[in-house]
Amino acid sequence: MRAPLQLLTFVLFLILNTSCSKTEQETTNTLLLAGRQPQIAVDTKGNTRVVYGLEDRIYCVTSKDNGQTFSEPLLVGQLKGLYLGMSMGPQIASSMNYSVVTAIDKQGNIHTYSLDHDTNKWIKAAGVNDIPGSVPEGLMSIASDEQDTFYAVWLDVRNTKQNKIVFASTTGNAAAWSENKIVYVSPDSTVCECCKPSIDVEGKQVILMFRNWVDGSRDFYLTKSTDNGQHFSQPQKLGNGTWELEGCPMDGGGIVLDSKNTIHTSWQREGNIFYAKPGQQEVQIGRGRNCRISGKTNPVIAWKDGSDLKLKFLNADTETVVGKGSYIETAEMPDKKTLCVWEDENKIHFRKI
Repeated sequence: MRAPLQLLTFVLFLILNTSCSKTEQETTNTLLLAGRQPQIAVDTKGNTRVVYGLEDRIYCVTSKDNGQTFSEPLLVGQLKGLYLGMSMGPQIASSMNYSVVTAIDKQGNIHTYSLDHDTNKWIKAAGVNDIPGSVPEGLMSIASDEQDTFYAVWLDVRNTKQNKIVFASTTGNAAAWSENKIVYVSPDSTVCECCKPSIDVEGKQVILMFRNWVDGSRDFYLTKSTDNGQHFSQPQKLGNGTWELEGCPMDGGGIVLDSKNTIHTSWQREGNIFYAKPGQQEVQIGRGRNCRISGKTNPVIAWKDGSDLKLKFLNADTETVVGKGSYIETAEMPDKKTLCVWEDENKIHFRKI
């Protein structure tokens, strides 16, 4: 009896040891702090900032070591009626000398906060929408070039009370935004009402992506500018398939313009995650929703599949389970690794891959 008992003990030890190692490997992430809807930006010097909301307050933390550790949070501002949740929340872009955060209140107005990198102090800057109350859906994105020019795109109901794609830009500390430009109006009266539009910038190129609503289908379209947003091309549908849908799926996608000026997009259709380049057939990546894509040198797609948050590099055959939660955001670090941040039960976690 003694030998079989010793053997059983050894087998149980191996099983427990293997199980513990596997669990540790799958849950290697760090609790950052309490908050919701984190967003990431990296400035030209390689400093990484994560902005997030907590009730009616906006905070920002900074990393100077490629996303390994973060500073204590700085209060960006306090905004009564801050939209927070379901991809609605503060947005951030960082450039050479300034970082800009935008946030939308429940009255439908876009507020701006500016950070001078030299002083490390946030100040309230100019409002973005030039018609008050025109942004009731609370959905927008921002981006910047490397010379302190910032660009914004959002869903706007001006003039017709139907959502359309509107754009504006600012420079420096965002003391004033440009006259708002209506980039696109759907021939079927409205673009998809609850899907966040995306933006990316490289030099003079500005790329916008949004979910349209044409002939009963809610597909993604892309438009681009080669002159800093002065003029935009006719929007082009992405992928070959279509999604006829009566209601809004409440799911925007992601877009990135890589170091070779190649446009990469990722988006969801009928519960499937797709990757596509403009003018090419889409490729299914997996199942899920709320996908994002990032990475100038090694693009990566991240998405939610049930409670799992997954990540897949375009040059890899396998996917990685990053953690549990929702609304994952990613950014390529100066060391070429990928920083992931996400929310789970009103707490923000991060992990480097």
